[in-house]
Amino acid sequence: MLRHTMARVRVARQLSSAARGYVLLRYSYVPDMLERRQPHRAAHLEHWKRDIDSGALRLAGAYGPVDGALFVFRGKTRAYVEERARTDPYCLAELVPSTSTVDWTVVVGADLGTP
Repeated sequence: MLRHTMARVRVARQLSSAARGYVLLRYSYVPDMLERRQPHRAAHLEHWKRDIDSGALRLAGAYGPVDGALFVFRGKTRAYVEERARTDPYCLAELVPSTSTVDWTVVVGADLGTP
């Protein structure tokens, strides 16, 4: 019984530590984003390359026809993500009228290695 309980505690700790550390970043785009983004697109993609290369930026992309975008970060703080967003060429060019971040606690999924 004790061995079974200790195993469950060990699994719970692993899930708890693996589940922490996600931050979601949401962009809403200007209505004419497709037309206005082109001069800034290469710089925007280059801006996020450091986070992609480090593994911090796990997923990112537009949603809707081109209403906005979602970014999924792992192992970074909201303050870090918000600062990176502020210096994104899309934000500097005023193509992103609003951003928001939220901490995200993942409890199931392939990244956690849960059965």
